[in-house]
Amino acid sequence: MSAATATALPAATDRRRWQALGWAATGQLMIAADATIMNIALPTVQRDLALSPAQTQWVVTAFALCYGGFLLLGGRLSARWGRRRCLLAGLGVFAAASLLGGLAQGPAMIISARALQGLAGALFTPSVLALIGTAFPAGTDRARAFGRYGTIMGSSTGVGLLLGGVLTDLAGWRWSLLVAVPIAALAAAGILRTVDDGPGHGDAPVDLVGAVLATAGLMTLVYGFSRVEAAGWDTPSTLGALAAGTVLLAAFVATQRRAAHPLLPARVVLDRRRGGAYLAVLAMAVGNFAAFFLLTFHLQDVLGFPPVLAGLAFLPYTVAIVVGVRVARRLLADAPVRWLLVPGLLATAAGLALLGLLRPDSTYPSLLLPVIVLLGLGNALVLATANSVATQDAGPDAGVAGAAVMTAMQVGSSLGVALLGSVAAAVTDGHAGTPTEATVHGYAVAGLVAAGMLAVAGVIVRAVLGSGRR
Repeated sequence: MSAATATALPAATDRRRWQALGWAATGQLMIAADATIMNIALPTVQRDLALSPAQTQWVVTAFALCYGGFLLLGGRLSARWGRRRCLLAGLGVFAAASLLGGLAQGPAMIISARALQGLAGALFTPSVLALIGTAFPAGTDRARAFGRYGTIMGSSTGVGLLLGGVLTDLAGWRWSLLVAVPIAALAAAGILRTVDDGPGHGDAPVDLVGAVLATAGLMTLVYGFSRVEAAGWDTPSTLGALAAGTVLLAAFVATQRRAAHPLLPARVVLDRRRGGAYLAVLAMAVGNFAAFFLLTFHLQDVLGFPPVLAGLAFLPYTVAIVVGVRVARRLLADAPVRWLLVPGLLATAAGLALLGLLRPDSTYPSLLLPVIVLLGLGNALVLATANSVATQDAGPDAGVAGAAVMTAMQVGSSLGVALLGSVAAAVTDGHAGTPTEATVHGYAVAGLVAAGMLAVAGVIVRAVLGSGRR
């Protein structure tokens, strides 16, 4: 469908597709926010359910493992079963898992619930991207649609932290999970009315070998990164998981070259614009999620912010996301992709470089606020652009092409927390000052390392994109 055709759609059809986007985005915001909504509530959960430190870590890790591990399979199932079915199934399982977690009486229930939430999210998210990619194929409407989706995804971290703080303080940690039940029901009702089932291909074979290798490889790799904080880089459990994950993913790549119906066709990732977009999201996630991890601890442990105030401190990030998306939306239809991805990475790098100035007496307005605003602007440019580029002209591969964006984000976030968290810990251990001074110095050095990584990533992404041709 051309841009001219898109603008000539009947008013009822045009209104219906925007309503479909709204309901799907509501479900996506709920799922994405749940990746961080439990972070601020974790200390309370640990006390109430008598969780060990390892079990507490698994409340976060179980979600990340299943969400990141099953995204590619979810993208392929979207093409096989149809978008509407996957959206509704994802919301239904997510609501059931949230209810289970909200009623949890012990470690097994809460960890199982978080794993099921991740699995449901992996089924839901690729169908959202496929829906947007096919409903808005070109022109300014596509830029607007992916701009709104970029706002949702970019602001989800801040929304999750804010909701986690408010609900934990005012209603108890269980409502951090239970709040998803009515939201999922509302989004499902809207999707039933507005989303068509889409071009499902029920007879299309699924690459089972590729699905097993990709899922096992991604889950093992994310698990290996999650072990770094607790066990270090040089322990057998960490090295074994990272090595196994690498081998499994290498085997996955090898099988995709020979598979008749590959889970992730080479044509998806070998497109220069998609390849550059995936690298940009991976790099952004490495720096961005580590920055939020460090900022959350600094706000609460050093500055003494209570959970609600710590959540509110990230509201400017959401405002910056909205502003950045408006800029991206104006440029997406006509500007080369490199004009958005590279500046987005550099703006994120600038925010992380400011984090290098962090001191124990640094105040929120003088330093942390500019860091948060720069992160928001940079993330908006990268996410809005990457999600649009990934699904453009992808045809039946739209679901898995979009899922690869989220896979890059999940792997990047896990790597960022592991790598930069270990940098911060090593610097802190070697510092001769007070415990607070040592901790803050570790955060600052980790910020500088992340800034350098993103600056290098910007150069690499620019080289991959080349002139912008495929």
